[in-house]
Amino acid sequence: MWIYAPAALLFLVLCWRVLRERRKFGNAVLLGLTALCALAAWLYSLVRSDAVAGTAVAVSLLAVGAAGLPLLTCLLLVNGLRLVRKEGRSPTNLFSLMAAVCVVAVVALVVAAAVVRTPALFGAGATALALTCYVSFLFLCFVTYSFLYARLQVRRRADYVVVLGSGLIGGSTVPPLLAGRLDRAREVHAQLARRGPAPVLIASGGQGPDEKLPESHAMADYLIGRGFPEDLILREDKSTSTEENLRFSKALMRQEKPGFRCVIVTSNYHAFRAALTARRLGIRGQVVGSRTARYFWPNAVIREFAAVLVAYRRVNIAMCLLFVAGGVAVWALS
Repeated sequence: MWIYAPAALLFLVLCWRVLRERRKFGNAVLLGLTALCALAAWLYSLVRSDAVAGTAVAVSLLAVGAAGLPLLTCLLLVNGLRLVRKEGRSPTNLFSLMAAVCVVAVVALVVAAAVVRTPALFGAGATALALTCYVSFLFLCFVTYSFLYARLQVRRRADYVVVLGSGLIGGSTVPPLLAGRLDRAREVHAQLARRGPAPVLIASGGQGPDEKLPESHAMADYLIGRGFPEDLILREDKSTSTEENLRFSKALMRQEKPGFRCVIVTSNYHAFRAALTARRLGIRGQVVGSRTARYFWPNAVIREFAAVLVAYRRVNIAMCLLFVAGGVAVWALS
């Protein structure tokens, strides 16, 4: 049983960190490390008790991974093509396709290194494989913890419900994505109002260059048109990004109630990154997500993950340089 001690210790640390602050990417990494340690301990105990069974399980895991890789690549290609067909060829809609291309490129490089067996290809293949494993591990951590975070219960009290805006159709019409956020905000608002005083709802979104009015005004009109009390709506109409949504909304909330608590509403794929940003800005609030169309979700999650990697770029650059140094060492020793 002692082989499970590292996993148990990591799990206890994870629980302690979540109780103190659930909005940390380190929690996601700890969750992944806990799962890896538990899996390694289970495989080790299985091999010690029954070598045949352990070998069979290990081979099965490798087979699942080998079969899952081409399946994942095909799914990413299909999703990317479908998204481009439905939403257009903007750079933000190409993440699924780019991920599929990267997977194919890494597999081709590793196969070439195994077949050709030159020192340079060995080093390049080792570096690419290590980087792929590192990024894949972080991505799985991100997706799993985001899934769990989105299912945490909303706190019993909040003074504000903040809805993050998105672009408007035709410069004035609320699109389905934003309508989903607003409908989810109405649900959260009603839930909080049943527990105590009704919170104020802040519609947050400025006016883009191709929009006829600020997003917050269109959002307020949408809510009022569906019976939401106008006197409980505040409009934050200066922001042009998620960080500005939260920063400017924080200023409004702090001006009226310095010790405020809030619930932030956005799309489900965006919830965890919005929570990370809210924590960095010192906002006391949980983030909840609204449903997103299935075809849109994979590309959006990859995009959000890329943004998180950029946000923690110092650590990630250091890790990448370490893997590159390892690849150079493999080349030198080959």
